[in-house]
Amino acid sequence: MAVDAADAAQIRSALVRLRRTTGLPVAFGGLVESGRRQVRISELSGTATTALSALAVTAGNGLGGRAVALSRPCAVTDYSVSRQISHEYDLPVAAEGLRSVLAVPVVVRRRVRGVLYGALRTAQPLGDRTLGAAVAAARDAEQALVLREEADELLAAAAPAPGPAGGAAGGAAWEQVREAHAALRALAPRITDPALRDELLRACGLLVAGGGPVPGPRLAPREVDVLACVAAGATNGEAAERLGVGAETVKSYLRSAMRKLGARTRTEAVASARRTGWLP
Repeated sequence: MAVDAADAAQIRSALVRLRRTTGLPVAFGGLVESGRRQVRISELSGTATTALSALAVTAGNGLGGRAVALSRPCAVTDYSVSRQISHEYDLPVAAEGLRSVLAVPVVVRRRVRGVLYGALRTAQPLGDRTLGAAVAAARDAEQALVLREEADELLAAAAPAPGPAGGAAGGAAWEQVREAHAALRALAPRITDPALRDELLRACGLLVAGGGPVPGPRLAPREVDVLACVAAGATNGEAAERLGVGAETVKSYLRSAMRKLGARTRTEAVASARRTGWLP
């Protein structure tokens, strides 16, 4: 079954962090396959063989399956002889030479979406500090996946809404597009992955009638963010909460945008931003 490339990239990034922060020499992981209670190991870091590649781990089986079933981190000091887990995957684990192993579920909206593993080739206890660092890496992956899901949902909600002829505002459907645009603009700065953030901002551009700004005033990204919130009916305080900044910062960006657009009021600024292609 095909793995979503963007989601797999988040698992890959989390494994890099896991190895860096825990000092564990081996890390691997994968996503839960859609419609199935199993994880497909798709990402390997520090492995010496391909024994674990594409391995399907069923919920409840082995260490990773136990982590999926319980929705919590699990660890064993010596995998092959541990009585805490079942042993369906002893052969590939032994082929890679792994002994001490931990598994941390990646949980998004109360659903396990993947598992991160870290391992040693020697049998020794993995302390709380190591497990805590592995959990932190999983939390990073969870946050990235949540943000991506939110962006996808907003785009899906806005997609059926047709663009207004000539760029003129009108209709409840187009107001939905504007709300989605504002929400996506507010979401983008929270995404730490530059490629994913750029992808989201490009998607914002697709919601703007005419495909983007026309020659004229050049607005800074945060000025557009504030105007998008204002266009969706947000007060300065509400815009500040959405964007994660102070109310005074919102006022500053709004004043700057109004000056560039030659607007005397918030309403005029929004109208001008729409005419010049900065807002839908």
